[in-house]
Amino acid sequence: MKERIFKYFVFVALVIPPALFAGSDETTPQIRSTMEVSSQDSMNVFRRYAGDPKAMYEFYGKVLGLKQLTTYNVGGNGNGVARFDVGTSQVKFSAVAPNRKYQHGAIQDATGLRLLTFFFPSKDPLLEGFRSHNLPIPEFRPISGSKRSSALAQDPEGLWVELVIAPDEPSTTYEHLEIGLVVSNLDVSRKFYREFIGLEELPPVEDPILHTTKYPYRHGTTIVSLRCFGKPLPADTGSGGIQYVISDAQPVEALAKARQVKIDQPLSTLPGWGLRFIWLDDPDGITNYFAEVGKPRPKQQ
Repeated sequence: MKERIFKYFVFVALVIPPALFAGSDETTPQIRSTMEVSSQDSMNVFRRYAGDPKAMYEFYGKVLGLKQLTTYNVGGNGNGVARFDVGTSQVKFSAVAPNRKYQHGAIQDATGLRLLTFFFPSKDPLLEGFRSHNLPIPEFRPISGSKRSSALAQDPEGLWVELVIAPDEPSTTYEHLEIGLVVSNLDVSRKFYREFIGLEELPPVEDPILHTTKYPYRHGTTIVSLRCFGKPLPADTGSGGIQYVISDAQPVEALAKARQVKIDQPLSTLPGWGLRFIWLDDPDGITNYFAEVGKPRPKQQ
């Protein structure tokens, strides 16, 4: 009798796939890219600063004219996260974090999140904002082949923004946000954002201001643009990062483990917020932060 039972279990083990015995395997990816669990048709971005928060908020809220939302006191420890609307995206600001590297200077002086690009119908309100706050007036240059013009400026922390004037375009144009990354290896980074993150790859674009080619990757109204300057650069891993709002963080963790993507902060829950999150690093150590909040975030009025 025991011999029959033994033979039966041997037969079952050979015929039935092991996954059916194991149940849910947390390390087995159920998705091919993180966009399969995206629940927001855009991306958010965050920046960290060491200086006066009031100056930062005035620059983005009063000078650039972005709508400021409620500041979150995350974790109840006084670590405020200020938020500004750009269409369905948010630009978020918090104090500098330890164990991160910060590099100021020109955009091309380091790898990392080095530039945010905003779009406006007219430059007149911008110019008035810079004048009224006694800030250097940005120099706008025409963009060949279009009615557009653009200028670079620095916020009070010395972080760079690009201001693109796009007159007479659909109102949705001004809800777009472009996140500019400087990377050390274009092939590796392009594969990461195309295949692991799952962003839509767009044709390369010549950048007349920084005199290089940028490689854009889109998700809804947000674009991540990759630039490389072909020389070794120090890494800025602290000044900024990208946030993705998702419906389930568990498959992201499994995919990261399967693809050997570095996990900066493991899958965790933020007490009191009903939020699950995981922080990953791209090939240059730039934070890609996945926040499980369930349903898509409606645009706030």
